[in-house]
Amino acid sequence: MQFGIFGVGDIAADPATGRAPTEHERIERMVETAVRAEEAGLDVYATGEHHNPPFVPSSPTTLLGFVAARTSRIVLSTSTTLITTNDPVKIAEDYAMLQHLADGRLDLMLGRGNTGPVYPWFGKDIRDGIALAVENYALLRRLWREDVVDWSGKFRSPLQGFASTPRPLDGVPPFVWHGSIRSPQIAEQAAFYGDGFFHNNIFWPPAHTRRMIGLYRERFEHHGHGPADTAIVGLGGQAFMRRRSQDAIAEFRPYFDHSPIYGGGPSLEETMDQTPLAVGSPEQVIDRTMRFREDFGDYQRQLFNVDGMGLPHETALEQIALLGAEVVPVLRKEFARGRPAHVPDAPTHRSLAAVE
Repeated sequence: MQFGIFGVGDIAADPATGRAPTEHERIERMVETAVRAEEAGLDVYATGEHHNPPFVPSSPTTLLGFVAARTSRIVLSTSTTLITTNDPVKIAEDYAMLQHLADGRLDLMLGRGNTGPVYPWFGKDIRDGIALAVENYALLRRLWREDVVDWSGKFRSPLQGFASTPRPLDGVPPFVWHGSIRSPQIAEQAAFYGDGFFHNNIFWPPAHTRRMIGLYRERFEHHGHGPADTAIVGLGGQAFMRRRSQDAIAEFRPYFDHSPIYGGGPSLEETMDQTPLAVGSPEQVIDRTMRFREDFGDYQRQLFNVDGMGLPHETALEQIALLGAEVVPVLRKEFARGRPAHVPDAPTHRSLAAVE
């Protein structure tokens, strides 16, 4: 099973000081976060894609290409690549190039994003969101799997005799996760192709997440890719840790209360009870994460959000160190215990190339 961290690259003021990092500082810190994640023994670093303030990661491939040069082992991914507003030709070429630069340490999560205005910024209509995701991904798959492509569709100009370059490393396209929090059509898309399904359950109660993952597993089996429990599932989570749970809650509360997402809604305690948010000791984060298997079955990838919301950079690095030293080693052991032998690991370039 893979464990890692993901972020969205938001810029927010620290409520304790009132100061927000500059864009330059935030980008540099994202790179350091990825490097520290590898040093801590984590498996995956994933970055989001946004094209509006208060976010900075508008070019995931640029960021991950730089991270690839600074690391040697960690898998680089996205948390989300916008399949709706990016041209699939550009996705095919950019991520194949990044795959080569990273020596195969790459996969990506495709999604529609959560910012409505991004559609007209890139000449698209939000009402076509699902149709764009379906058509663009069908083209992306062909561009990675066929040397020369003839294609026509609804949302972009036709292609005649087009060859996407560079070709995927070793002839093996990057593994794709389809990310969705509420769209059954995307779960169906992932199941149809036998791809991974990442449910970022960070804000959702278990009952909703169970329904989405259950649908994906059922349709994965329906489409002939194997038993439902062999479907490739990823989950999100958010953690904040101190040695004593009281200290963690007291320190995290101002960031929670001032968050544009959390603030003004249910209390910290209510949110911890109803969603995957885990604030407390490392042992409590372990216990909370272990409940995911009870709720959703064995799965392949667990990503934690540990930065943003104005948290000091050193605090985020401390969270990564605690994950690597105290949380993930225990989770590896506990998740391996009782895991059926036929349940696969998350695909990697090496495992996919071995099948070719």
